[in-house]
Amino acid sequence: MTNMQTGASAPIAAMDEHGHFHAHGEAAHGDHGHSHSHDEHHTHDHDRHHHDHDHDGRPHGQSNHHVEIEKRILAKNDAAAAKCRAWFAGREIVALNLVSSPGAGKTTLLERSIADLAMELSLFVIEGDQATSNDGARIRAAGAPVVQLNTGTGCHLDAEMIVQALAELRPTAGSVVFIENVGNLVCPALFDLGERAKAVIYSTAEGEDKPLKYPHMFRAAGIVILNKIDLLPHLDFSMERARENIRLVNPDAEIVEVSARTGAGTQVLYEWIRAQLASAKQSAPILA
Repeated sequence: MTNMQTGASAPIAAMDEHGHFHAHGEAAHGDHGHSHSHDEHHTHDHDRHHHDHDHDGRPHGQSNHHVEIEKRILAKNDAAAAKCRAWFAGREIVALNLVSSPGAGKTTLLERSIADLAMELSLFVIEGDQATSNDGARIRAAGAPVVQLNTGTGCHLDAEMIVQALAELRPTAGSVVFIENVGNLVCPALFDLGERAKAVIYSTAEGEDKPLKYPHMFRAAGIVILNKIDLLPHLDFSMERARENIRLVNPDAEIVEVSARTGAGTQVLYEWIRAQLASAKQSAPILA
């Protein structure tokens, strides 16, 4: 984890079942008798996504042992996500989990949003990638405070990482926190980060059937942002079919058509963000 403003870096730690954070392979906050290795923290990547067979012919992930591991991982993640959600709600912060295929335009859309909204809204970014701080550097140059999270072999961010990133990022009350997830349309659908909504960025270069191929991700979306509409004259892409496929999977998702490169359609997206902020303020818990 790297704070792109200060340059301070720290390893991403895992949280044990008692709520204690541990650096990979080390005890944290004194000796609590618990430790987590890098492999243990990322067990879910192997168990959920590798589908070769055991020697007895049974697919990986189908044994009771693997199912129990998956349940424990997701339960621990959901507990951390609930803490994040309550923390956001108490501060009237709108957290948006940006998910997409690699190259769909998440970072470019963030850069434009920061340029357009920085004088109006307080914007903060958590930037997720497997490696490099390239995108974090782009966001910092665009003018928003940003913390870079690198997951190594991990294919998604999880709520424990967000807890740690928030402690470093320190977003102000009433702000927007953009969480740019690792480019992947599979794993991030399963992991709640405590966000107000998942925003799927879906580019016109990907084909109209993307929602049908990755239904879990599109079903989880609060908004689908159809990006790169400036390329439509050069592509064999039907916006009507794409919208139909989104509706087949998720009839309730907001759909916005934009070009992060030219800015076309972004005002509609910004109005949606403003509406989320207004709703967050209205529904914020009253603190004694």
